[in-house]
Amino acid sequence: MKICYLADINSAHTHKWLNYFTKKGYDIHVISLGNGEYEGVKVHSLDIQDSVMKNTSDKRKLGYLKKIRRIKELVNEINPDILHAHYASSYGLLGALTNYHPYIISVWGSDVYDFPIKSPIHKYIIKRNLKKADYILSTSNVMKLETEKYTNKNIEVTPFGVDIKKFVPNKIEKDEIVIGTIKTLEEKYGIQYLVKSFKEIKDRNKEVNLKLRIGGKGSQQQYLKNLCKELEIQDDVAFLGFVNPDDVIKEFQNFDIAVFPSTLDSESFGVAVVEAEACGTPVVVSNVGGLMESSKPNVTSLVVEKGSVEDLAEKIDVLVKDKELRITMGKAARKFVEDNYSLEDNFNDVDKIYRSILNKAHSNK
Repeated sequence: MKICYLADINSAHTHKWLNYFTKKGYDIHVISLGNGEYEGVKVHSLDIQDSVMKNTSDKRKLGYLKKIRRIKELVNEINPDILHAHYASSYGLLGALTNYHPYIISVWGSDVYDFPIKSPIHKYIIKRNLKKADYILSTSNVMKLETEKYTNKNIEVTPFGVDIKKFVPNKIEKDEIVIGTIKTLEEKYGIQYLVKSFKEIKDRNKEVNLKLRIGGKGSQQQYLKNLCKELEIQDDVAFLGFVNPDDVIKEFQNFDIAVFPSTLDSESFGVAVVEAEACGTPVVVSNVGGLMESSKPNVTSLVVEKGSVEDLAEKIDVLVKDKELRITMGKAARKFVEDNYSLEDNFNDVDKIYRSILNKAHSNK
């Protein structure tokens, strides 16, 4: 099978797709706006800098449409069995303009939550892109519902799980309870509420050796460090900066409680939540979007009202005080991921969709 992805070659999420389908022995091509490489994959880069796509106006971003003739040429040269765009706006628009079929669009999150509400033109673009797609995939049910605002086509839910052979429990006895999170340090992800609630939890449990570990980088990093000093908890809070993939696993294994206090209504799915659960770690999540879907409330997770320091402190405190509950929920979390979010099982389901599309295309010839 020959598959051509329209996707960011430097995205970790793209890499998971490439890793799985190259191992299947498929002939994989990627047409990427930015430059990059991936072993076993033929990458066709369009030499557009990442800064143009991430930090400039829509008018400048639309400059990539000048590449459409080259993209059409590439797609026709590759002549894939399936053309699959990852992201319904930028790459989805490029794929729609090729008029190539069969054509799949995978929605990722901000492309259906944020992009269409910018203006009537943005909304029209998303509707048109989805109309051009023969098949639409979503990683969560909550994002499927959002996407349905812009299309009446069937949308397949294909969860984006984790490698359960890598993300495994490895708990060791220690004389401290570690609360932690790994997330981009931006206001919308609510890390400031976690810091404030940690102060409350420490005050309630003066006899307990509590530590907070915060992984990730972002514009709020200095603010959060200053907040820790202001609350006089800086000696018990570690800022880890960017955490590489192997260390992500070690951190989630070391956490006794993982916390994801996002304030976004548009959380499409909680990959980090699933990663923590796979490591046998109970989670505390805010009651937003895909975070609820990526855990099982009151079984693998405790759910809090978004933006509430009091509720967050209360729920974390429950787990701090009850070691047996942490162990029970951690075991349930691992089982939940094994049953629902094994990356291999999830991609097997995508492979079945690919094969079904291929069979349908052959029977129509």
